Parts: sequence; structure tokens; C-alpha cells
Amino acid sequence: MTTLNERLAWRYATKKYDATKTVPAEKLERIIEAVRLAPTSSGLQPFELFVVSNADVRAKIRTVAWDQAQITDCSHLLIFAAWDDITPDRVNMMFDLTNDVRGLKNEGWENYRQQLLGIVAARGTEANYQAAARQAYIGLGAALIAAAFEEVDATPMEGFDPEAVDEILDLKSKNLRSVVILPLGYRATEGDWLVNLKKVRRSRDSFITEIK
Repeated sequence: MTTLNERLAWRYATKKYDATKTVPAEKLERIIEAVRLAPTSSGLQPFELFVVSNADVRAKIRTVAWDQAQITDCSHLLIFAAWDDITPDRVNMMFDLTNDVRGLKNEGWENYRQQLLGIVAARGTEANYQAAARQAYIGLGAALIAAAFEEVDATPMEGFDPEAVDEILDLKSKNLRSVVILPLGYRATEGDWLVNLKKVRRSRDSFITEIK
């Protein structure tokens, strides 16, 4: 049985996709579900995921992403978009949802709601956005691991104009801001300079410090 770490050793930031290959719906759905299930601070899930298969939309995004071919040649393009602010309405929405799903109200949980409302109010809009963006990266990590597990190639990208992508996807009207994008698909058999190169990571000794 192939282990998860073997899958992670197999994956790399794919530079050239086979545009003729499509990720099966069931694999895509499992990757998306991994993002939805990813942990987030206080359980707020302060970001949303856009799954773009539309060729015209991806072509527009490519023009504001350094003309990177992965965006149009991949099977699906994931856009991680963070809340532009962690507002009282958004905090209350998630706390109310928790109460509804669990079918109970807990005094400690309600006290924490009020504490968190005070924290985000004091932190301010931009700091709240930055906090939300960091949570989106947890979702990205879940997507990368899930894709590797499904033997689907993926390329995390920050090389794009966020404001332009926000305009293309009309994210401002949804009070969202694009953070990071992730093409999904299958590596091309030729033309990818990175595919056959050894994975480079620091040694365990230089990377891990154990404090006992």
C-alpha cells in the first residue's frame, strides 16, 4: 500500500499540464471536501473556494498571472478567496451555525463568542483580512495533500495580480479577496523541465529540532 508520504514525495509543482486530461469528478470532489474539512482558527472558515473550469475565465486570469500556462492547461483551477474582514455578522453566522448543528447552546462557547467579537473589533479590517488569508493557506495545504493522495498534480501559485483576479471573479461584491490559486490536473509527458529532477528538501537534522 502506498503511504501518504510516498505520495508527497511523488508530487511536485507541475510546470506543464496535459490539457487533454481531466480530473475525474469523484477525485475533484474529494479534494474539494478536504478543503472544506480543513481546520481553521475558532472554526470560522474565513475563506471560500472557487472552482474554475470555464475556459474564458481562466484565459482572463492567465493574462494577470504572468501568462502562466498551467492556469489554462490544467483541468480545474482553484481560487482561495479570504474574507475581506472578520465582521460581527460573519462571526455570529458561524457561532449560530455551530449551535444549530450541535443542537445546543453552551455557556462557555457563548462567552468565547463575545471574547472573539472583541478581539476582531480591536484588530481592525486589514489585520482581520490577513488573519483570514493565513487560514486560507491551511485550506491550500489540505488541497495539496489530498491531490497528492489522489495522484492529481497541483501547482500552488502566488504569482498573479490579486486585485485583477478579484475583478474578474467579482469578489469585491462578495466581500472576498483572492489569496492563492491552485491548478489541478495531470502532468504532461514532455516539456516540463522540473518533472524528472530530484525533490530537494533540507535534511531532517537541519530542519527538525526536538525539545525533550
